[in-house]
Amino acid sequence: MTRIFTDDGTHVPVTVLKVDTCQVVSTRSVEKDGYIAVQLGAGQAKVKNVAKPQRGHFAKAKVEPKRKMVEFRVSPECLLEVGAELGANHFLVGQHVDVTGTTIGKGFAGAMKRHNFRGLEASHGVSVSHRSHGSTGQRQDPGKVFKGKKMAGHMGDVQVTTQSLLIVSTDENRGLILVRGSVPGCDGGWVMIRDAVKRKLPEGVPMPAGLKPAAAEEQKD
Repeated sequence: MTRIFTDDGTHVPVTVLKVDTCQVVSTRSVEKDGYIAVQLGAGQAKVKNVAKPQRGHFAKAKVEPKRKMVEFRVSPECLLEVGAELGANHFLVGQHVDVTGTTIGKGFAGAMKRHNFRGLEASHGVSVSHRSHGSTGQRQDPGKVFKGKKMAGHMGDVQVTTQSLLIVSTDENRGLILVRGSVPGCDGGWVMIRDAVKRKLPEGVPMPAGLKPAAAEEQKD
């Protein structure tokens, strides 16, 4: 994360996201797969680290091996050709997006840290167990702890989506997207950016997608 200042001097905390060689690897059709989607790959992977079936998948698409693969459901008119590369210009300044990532793993955590419990009393006979979560159930009936009870356990390392983040700025040349606020995950982690489901798309959104300048020229030819 970093921060920028607007023209009127307002301080805006932002997270810098990079579009890393995001290409169309495959497409899904109703006739063959029963639904319409675009399969995108991002990042560069060494051939030795890619499984043999995946090598054939990338070779068929004539793209370099990718580190991450994600599918996006799209409408029929938004299908892209295999090999097309998306850029940071796919999103506009002022647009709202949903960002999905994997949160930082915290390991085994107690109830106070994991669920924000207040703990037990500091006095009145409480000793040793000040940070414990207290009672977890009833008496002989039902005689068990219900599933889903908030207790100590593994914290973090789960998929989380932060909705309606505002795009403050973009840099097409370097493939950077600056969104207001924080996103799930650690530095260098992978995130998935989608159009916000709770906000309307602004006017002028590129259709079917915002391609890199070089890729856009190839699509026209």
